[in-house]
Order: sequence, then C-alpha cells, then structure tokens
Amino acid sequence: MKFFNFHLMPYRHADLEAIQKNGSAWVTFSNRHYDPQLGAELYHEYLDQMEYADQLGFDGVCLNEHHQTAYGLMPIPGVLAGALARSVKRARIAVLGRALPLLNNPLMVAEEFAMLDNLTRGRFIAGFVRGIGAEYHAMGINPAESQARFAEAHDLIVRAWTQPGPFSYTGKHYQFNYVNPWPRPYQDPHPPIWVPSQGSSSTIRWAAGLRYTYCQTLSPIATVKKFFDMYREEARKAGYEAGRDQLAWSNCIYVAETDERAMAEAKPHMEALMTRLLKMPMEMLLPPGYTNIEAMKRIKSTRAVGAKPQSVEDLVKSGLVIIGSPATVREKLAEYEDLAGFGTTLTKTQFGTMPDGMVRANMQAIAQEIIPHFKDAA
Repeated sequence: MKFFNFHLMPYRHADLEAIQKNGSAWVTFSNRHYDPQLGAELYHEYLDQMEYADQLGFDGVCLNEHHQTAYGLMPIPGVLAGALARSVKRARIAVLGRALPLLNNPLMVAEEFAMLDNLTRGRFIAGFVRGIGAEYHAMGINPAESQARFAEAHDLIVRAWTQPGPFSYTGKHYQFNYVNPWPRPYQDPHPPIWVPSQGSSSTIRWAAGLRYTYCQTLSPIATVKKFFDMYREEARKAGYEAGRDQLAWSNCIYVAETDERAMAEAKPHMEALMTRLLKMPMEMLLPPGYTNIEAMKRIKSTRAVGAKPQSVEDLVKSGLVIIGSPATVREKLAEYEDLAGFGTTLTKTQFGTMPDGMVRANMQAIAQEIIPHFKDAA
C-alpha cells in the first residue's frame, strides 16, 4: 500500500461559534474572520508539514482546491504545489484536484500542470474534479452545466498535452484559434490523472473507462467498498481487470499510545472538522442541477460529507476515520484494505483545529508504526 499525506490546509484559528451562528464555513462566512498574520504563519506551518511527510517516507503529498471557505486555504493549489516542487525531494506531489468546470480557460491548467510536472521531473499527479456544489455558488457558474464543462475541459487539456500544436479547438464552452501550450509535460504522454469523487456513478464509469485512478472522498468504509466494487465492475465492462493501484481512499488517521488517549486527543479537532468546517446546508452542497435525483438520494442515504453530523465515536465505528493505538490502527487499516481492495491511502494527518505539535507526532507515529507494516506486507 502507498501512503499519501493529504492536507486540507484549514484555517484552524477560525471562530467555531461564529461559523455555527453563520450556518456554514463556506461562501457566506465573512472573510473578516481571516487574520492575514495568522494565515501567513499557517501556510508556512502546513508546507513544513508536507515537507516533513516527504522526510518521513510518505509516498506522496496531496493538495486540493476549494473557494471562499475556512475549510481549506487552497483556492489556487498550483501556487502551493510550486512551493513544494523543489523542497519535496522524493515524494510525489498530487493536486486532487482542480475543479475544471469553474475555469474559463482550461489551457491555463494544461500549462500549470505541465510546469509542475517539469519542476518535479515527473513526480506530479494531476487530479481533475467537478468541485462540490458550494464552489458553484462561490464562482457564479451554472451547476447544471458542470458535467458538460468538465468533460470538455478534460478533453481539451489531454489533447493539448498529447497533440503537437498549434491547432484550433471549437467546443460548446471553449473556443481557441491556437492551442500550443509551452512547456509540454515531463511525463509521457502526460501526468497520471486521478479522479476524486463523492461516489457519482457517472464519474466512476468515466474514470474506469479511461483507467484513471479513482479516489473516494471521506466516506464510511462500507460506502468505499460499494463504490470501489462499482469501479471494478465498470472496468470489466470496459474489458480489463482494475488493479489496486487504481483505487485510493481518502481518510483521517490519528495514532497515540492507547486507544483512549488517541480518542481524547483527536476528538475536539475531528469535531471541529465535521460539525463546523464541513458544515453547509444541503442546497449549498447539492444545488439544483448539480446532480440527478438518483445520485442525490444515494448521497443522502450514505450520510455524505456535509450531511447531519455524527459523533466521533460513530465516525470511528463506521470506518470513516481511524483513531487508536498503533495496533488498533494497523488492524483496522488492514481490515479495510482487505474489504475494499484499495492500493493507496490518502491520509489526513492534520484535521480541523489540530496544532502543529500534534500533527507532527501523528505523522511520526504513522511513519514509524503503520507504514512499515504495510510496506513489509506488500
């Protein structure tokens, strides 16, 4: 199994009670609550943590994209990936991912990602997403057009990476007289493409058909298994057997000396993430036109991120997060690996309001007590 350190880069100094009164940490939570001095320190703290993950032996570090939210300070993840491209010496750098439908010019992502691929000498992973519903409120894009814009932007980017330019492009949403991006990607034919999702059947079908790595976002392990099984079935329909390296699970892990201590230490920070930073009304998570009725029913039934909060104990019981002693974490992760059949864990070692000292202790414990067990087993 490969271990990637996935950072959300939350504004961990956020006023949690102000978020509660506002009803969400997204879009409508005023940026008057952001302190630039504290925020600047957080950026350096979080980048230092990702460099530390590289030093500890994690296989990769992950960034993502969100807009107008205290949940994550990464509206332009390429800026942060560029900052890491020379300081992270060994691990892969993944942007999971860029929200393609929000772009007026997808060629800028083709250029940005090609630059990152060159800077890392081929250690870059390109993640493409539609973006959650709140992004469409933030960016003023019609959510009903999200799937069509995503597909067209993806096709244009891949063509720009693989077909020598200049050539013209005329689509419904994007038109260019000249497509000729410099530089070209370092990897041939282009960086690996990974596709995170909350479990959209159309996204899973599309990713499996193109043999892209599918990343299940933070979900109970039974849900993870269901969607990974769906991916494997779609791969068979496409004429091949999906490998474990095509499936990645996004989770939170916290390790301490005992189960009781781990829970006591992690609980307030996990609660801050799940009940405050992730909080949003359903109409913001799933705006009209963003997804079809069947998908909305499925997401609601699986208690998706943004739905009614559960206790931390319930999150652990459902396998949505893993909190415990080294032995407990090893046991649970092995159980979930066997159940769902994934080859990569996208692990959030920092979550919610967790301070730097706790994060580094957690990262070190995972590197020393968890990762070697799964590397040896491989």
